[in-house]
Amino acid sequence: MKNKTFLVHSHNIHLNAEYIKWIKNIKDSFRNSQIKAAVKVNSEQLFFNWNLGRDLNIKRIEQKWGTGIVEQISLDLQSEFPTVKGFSVRNLWNMKKWYSFYAFSKETKSILKKIENKINTKSVKLQQVGAEIKRRNIKNMKKLHQLGAEMDFPKIFCYVPWRHHIEIITKCKSVNEALFYISKVVEENLSRKALIDCINADMFHKSKFALTNFSEKLPVIQGKLAQEIIKDNYDFSFVSLYKGYNETELEEALEQNITKFLLELGKGFAFIGRQKEIIVSGKIRKIDMLFYHIHLKCYIVVELKTTSFEPEFAGKLNFYVNAVNELIKTDNENPTIGLLICKDKNQTEVQWAFQGIQNPMGIASYDKIKLKEIQKQLPTAKQIQKHIALIQKEINLNIKKS
Repeated sequence: MKNKTFLVHSHNIHLNAEYIKWIKNIKDSFRNSQIKAAVKVNSEQLFFNWNLGRDLNIKRIEQKWGTGIVEQISLDLQSEFPTVKGFSVRNLWNMKKWYSFYAFSKETKSILKKIENKINTKSVKLQQVGAEIKRRNIKNMKKLHQLGAEMDFPKIFCYVPWRHHIEIITKCKSVNEALFYISKVVEENLSRKALIDCINADMFHKSKFALTNFSEKLPVIQGKLAQEIIKDNYDFSFVSLYKGYNETELEEALEQNITKFLLELGKGFAFIGRQKEIIVSGKIRKIDMLFYHIHLKCYIVVELKTTSFEPEFAGKLNFYVNAVNELIKTDNENPTIGLLICKDKNQTEVQWAFQGIQNPMGIASYDKIKLKEIQKQLPTAKQIQKHIALIQKEINLNIKKS
């Protein structure tokens, strides 16, 4: 009877826009609470694993209590918590390896800071969880300085499931590679299978992009696409030059091999011209090489340098990008991108040179140019004397004939 009454009353309700908006908010709120609960459970477990892994490393347990101590710890914990999974010998060794993989590497903190700053700008939830992790790091972790291995639990790790972490440290050869996949899991919410597929496809080495400011200076979609098309290093093995070549010679060689150069740049590049002239305030300026990218719908200014990166290069490239925006780009086209390709670069110098620049720009390097051997073409004194003798003989013959 109650069910019938409910059904009858359900036919009398009136669902308007206000109700639909309100019920949607309730659903979203519940989903968020589920996500927060899952993240909290995951982060608590990971925080425990990190601390135990730290102790297994720093306390030098095998020296204190013998080589079988990890097995004994496993037995003690499983005996105390029989319904809890995760205290197998293998998992304890994984915790030890997990901590040591990151804590004993000098590059971990700098790479982590860059990744967390990048993701923090996109995720308020990560900021909140990160703040909680930071409080717990300060409150709960004892500052053990043996071996210089003390390292706080990285807040970004709480968004990556434990089995993902194990896959990463097992299959990655460096901290840089591992943190690349950590970032990918967080940003793209990868399943473990999807993560394994990415690692097996060697996405880390295939995704080495140039140092750019695209994420800050371009809309999200265009910035992501631009980052994907600009490489970190270009292979110029199709070019042959003499040792000591200059920028003009490099430009000429690339122009002569423009088909191969376009293939190296990637899909979507169209060559506009070399030494493209633009007139600014009555002065003729020349852009090394100008391209148009069909998919990005924008011009790409390419400046070539045969030396290592210098901060002033960024200013010159920025000038040319501004000039193309003002003189060539139409209102229907996207902002012009600047690309500097030089012999080598330093990440810190590039980042500082980019600060304050509003245009999207990238810095890449090149290598593998084939150097020609300079042939010794000057004749010897003996060869010169022989050649003179032949000429003299020919002259004498001509005189006799005449």
